[in-house]
Amino acid sequence: MTFTIKDVAKLANVSIATVSRIINNQTGYSEKTKKKVLEAIEELGYEPNAVARGLINKRTHTIGVLFPKLSSTLVTDLLSGIEKATHDAGSSVIVCHTESNGEKTMKYLQLLNEKRIDGIIFTSAPLLEEYYQYIKKMNVPMVLLSTETYAHPVPYVKVNDRHAAYTATQFLINKGHEKIGMISGNKDDIISGKPRIDGYISALQDHNLPIDEKKIIYNRGFSFYDGMDSLKTLLKQAPDLTAVFAASDELAIGAISSAYQLGIKVPDELSIIGYDNLSIAEMSVPPLTTVAQPLTEMGEMAANMLFEMLNSDKLIESRIMPHKIVERKSVRDKEV
Repeated sequence: MTFTIKDVAKLANVSIATVSRIINNQTGYSEKTKKKVLEAIEELGYEPNAVARGLINKRTHTIGVLFPKLSSTLVTDLLSGIEKATHDAGSSVIVCHTESNGEKTMKYLQLLNEKRIDGIIFTSAPLLEEYYQYIKKMNVPMVLLSTETYAHPVPYVKVNDRHAAYTATQFLINKGHEKIGMISGNKDDIISGKPRIDGYISALQDHNLPIDEKKIIYNRGFSFYDGMDSLKTLLKQAPDLTAVFAASDELAIGAISSAYQLGIKVPDELSIIGYDNLSIAEMSVPPLTTVAQPLTEMGEMAANMLFEMLNSDKLIESRIMPHKIVERKSVRDKEV
């Protein structure tokens, strides 16, 4: 025999609406009522399906997450947090790989609209006016993750990239290094490229160290191969460097690989610090010292904020997450 939400409500002596709120983790009931409903669900073996739940609360219990790149291990950690919070809320995730392509991004947004998703997490890319206006017409909440916008009132979750880059550079300075180079991402990337360059420069300025364009290599992205190529170029331009700040862990590990090929010992002859604290950071040889972003927690926070907006219709404040240095073996004190 198949039981319905009506049977659960009758056995627990509550309304169907109360059962619905409890099933969907909404507010507006006591712990005593929740206990009665859960006991009734267990006794009847009631299993609400997604379609029925959707008919009750006009939701599909799915959210859309847009990533510009899926090959990065950064995505794995962010998505892990998003999926945990989404699963805990009784919903599912549709992941969209946009490749930072405007046409592809718009097609995914149209698809998510057709799927009637409940909300959107937009990650690691600029929120263009075209995207914002389309999502606004969809009339669903949105949270930005590892990105932000000054133009629109959209809450975000991220670290302060400039401050974190400053911390990484200052860490090298405190270790006695004065000749510090940088392997950066795209300097025209206002989300994470330029702020990390600015943080590096500010740290040097505050410690009265010279700024030299020859000590900075700009890349289009933050990949392992960018790091490999960049270190060779950087050392040709500035061969007396004793330390390098790489604007991502993948860049840093690429630089370590390149140093190995060049016969340069890390950290004995060159210290390298990364940015992100991806899971691969501790697997590198030597293990990578890096600035940690709490990526899994950031993903979980973004999803929880989205569900809070869905359940309360309240304005949600943006969150700047803390960063910290994770010290491993790729940086050493500069010998005097």
